Amino acid sequence: MDIFAYSFFQKALLGGILIGFMAPLIGAFLVLRRLSMIGDTLSHVSIAGVALGFLVGPAPQFFGVAFAVAAAFAIEKLRKTYRAYAELSIAIMMSGGVALASLFITMGEGTMNVTGYLFGSVYTLTAADLWLTAGVTLLVVLFVFINFKELFLMTFDEDAARVSGLPTSAYNMAITLLTALTISAAIKIVGALMVSALITVPVASSLIAAKSFRHALFLSVLYAQVAVIIGLTVAGIWNLAPIGTIVLLLIAMLIITIIVKKGWKR
Repeated sequence: MDIFAYSFFQKALLGGILIGFMAPLIGAFLVLRRLSMIGDTLSHVSIAGVALGFLVGPAPQFFGVAFAVAAAFAIEKLRKTYRAYAELSIAIMMSGGVALASLFITMGEGTMNVTGYLFGSVYTLTAADLWLTAGVTLLVVLFVFINFKELFLMTFDEDAARVSGLPTSAYNMAITLLTALTISAAIKIVGALMVSALITVPVASSLIAAKSFRHALFLSVLYAQVAVIIGLTVAGIWNLAPIGTIVLLLIAMLIITIIVKKGWKR
């Protein structure tokens, strides 16, 4: 277990734990509102921004954040335009994100390396990466804690929330923007292709096992933390792909939860 003595692994573990807090918290509200694919959409748009950043300047992650935030505004605008078909906004933005990413990567072929942003580079985290991730995590936790009742009502009955006087448009925008920030902070750690798994799979497991909404939030974070800590440890000891190991553990935990739950029902 000497791997715990290395600073790069300590940073990786801390970054993973932070992502394990904020991703499921945001994911719970997205999944229950049938917007779970928004994570994939914003991550693909972020990759387009990262690719453009490599083309025009030395700060690709800044462009990734800018693109994700702009896409968040665009998704909310399109959701209002297609109220009866809100999922169209996600499909449209994902298509645009993939198209832009492929265009920018082709333009910069041979001069950029976006592999780390696609699959994650958790072992190369810097102190600045950790401070950014910690800041976004704190923002997400505070927002959920302070607005828990409003978010609960909006999640299960948005029409009733609107009638009761809640500024639902503002809350929708806040959730989408926090999702964009979560993905932008997580993309270097877990990669664009894996970030959606940490947003959705722990929530999927918790919804099966939980007895209440609060319980589901707690369990989703617990599932994520167990997968991150065990996954990184196993990957470090046996030289496996860290993020792939974490995601496969999450899926295994989901399968076990389903089997155990069905066994109890019998």
